[in-house]
Amino acid sequence: MGFISKRVKSIKPSPTLSLTEKAGVLKAKGKDIISLGVGEPDFNTPKSIREAAKKAMDKGATRYTPVTGTVELREAISKKFKRDNNLDYTIDEIIVGTGGKQILYNAFMATLDEGDEVIIPAPYWVSYPDMVQLADGVSVFVECPAEDNFKLTPEALEAAITDKTKWVILNSPSNPTGAAYTRDEMKALTDILLKYPHVHILSDDIYEHLVYDNFEFTTPAEIEPKLKDRTLTVNGVSKSYAMTGWRIGYAGGSKELIKAMAKIQGQSTSNASSVSQAAAVEALNGSQEFLKEWRKDFQERRDLVLDMLDKIDGIKTIKPEGAFYIFASCEDLIGSKTPAGTEIKTDEDFATYLLEEKGVSVVHGEAFGLSPFFRISYALSKEDLTKACNRIKEAVEALMPPKRTTTNKIRREGPKLG
Repeated sequence: MGFISKRVKSIKPSPTLSLTEKAGVLKAKGKDIISLGVGEPDFNTPKSIREAAKKAMDKGATRYTPVTGTVELREAISKKFKRDNNLDYTIDEIIVGTGGKQILYNAFMATLDEGDEVIIPAPYWVSYPDMVQLADGVSVFVECPAEDNFKLTPEALEAAITDKTKWVILNSPSNPTGAAYTRDEMKALTDILLKYPHVHILSDDIYEHLVYDNFEFTTPAEIEPKLKDRTLTVNGVSKSYAMTGWRIGYAGGSKELIKAMAKIQGQSTSNASSVSQAAAVEALNGSQEFLKEWRKDFQERRDLVLDMLDKIDGIKTIKPEGAFYIFASCEDLIGSKTPAGTEIKTDEDFATYLLEEKGVSVVHGEAFGLSPFFRISYALSKEDLTKACNRIKEAVEALMPPKRTTTNKIRREGPKLG
């Protein structure tokens, strides 16, 4: 019997983190790498938030806090839910964790029994399936093709629901596509979910504030208050406030669920960093004006990348409503050959080619459950984005196109017997 558990052997390392590590190795060897694979804003954490952390340390706020988070932070989260989402959560309906990832993990560990099903629209964030598996659950993938703008339709949702369904995950705006549900689209999904009282909704709203073109963000429990007790509304400060390293995620849900999640967290990490919690209070309570400038900047970057990619033969894009990702199709490049004669058989082959030949790091679509695509993060400077897109163009133009053979169909019809 091996020392490492079957549980660990059954899951995969995060593809995005593995790719980042590979790019880092090449960079350490002196190769000029532009990483479009990391889901992390390139802005610094706003000064007021950094100052709040310093003040907290000077005041001695460096000790353990309640497992579910400080009262001050949970009160700030409660106000945020009311202000931004018209949701009423008391502080005992709120939990703070070490990043949004821990919140999701705790939710699955606290609720899933062996064989329980979780509906995951694909493409999906890479960690959802492995978290479900670690909790002995079953992932039910529902493909959301480009023709549907990578969004789950009411028909597809209802077809996936069974007696074993415990959760459906709704991530809007989405990682990896940036697709976001309009009010009407979300209402159509909540109408279906009202019919199935045994199904709970995990709403991953981590990119809430990063929406463009005057898009109006909405969340399931806001659209349909009758679903509030069945919804875990998950959020955090990582993406919207450029606080990825501070590791603060949070959620609002029923008292029963929050208590169960706190029990899991109390036997693993206990409380999130006290200093980070103090910073998060300022992030949520302080001025939100800087978000307008960040959104403007991200939208300009998105439009720059879309414009450059759309001029490359063989690559197709769909304009995302939010986040900072573009999920581009490389379907027309499958079957091409590199200048070295290597055939591009998969989107992973294409991503590898870009990294090794042009020093551009992207994440292949298969990692997110839908091929043949690749994800670009445009959370970089316009200079780097322009340089990266030019390299992608050069890489694609260097490919030898796939052979497209047309076979004429031959139809024979003989005498009918009998």
